[in-house]
Amino acid sequence: MSEIERKREESFEDILRKLEENVAGLESGDLPLEEALKLFEEGIKLSKVLTKRLAEAEESVKKLVKTGEGEFALEDFEGEENDG
Repeated sequence: MSEIERKREESFEDILRKLEENVAGLESGDLPLEEALKLFEEGIKLSKVLTKRLAEAEESVKKLVKTGEGEFALEDFEGEENDG
């Protein structure tokens, strides 16, 4: 299984936790340069995975709104009405 496939199977929270661990390691200042660069590179990749997942979630978020007639309708996150 490739690294990309493994990242797809991990939860958002697990990936975020790993990114936070990388940041903490980098902030400690106790790492050799090569290890710090490796953590930084991995952090960039993790950040891209998280950004993509957030964008995908945003697209699927629906907002329940009350219409003028007192009924409820689904709207896209951006406010575009969706009849389905």
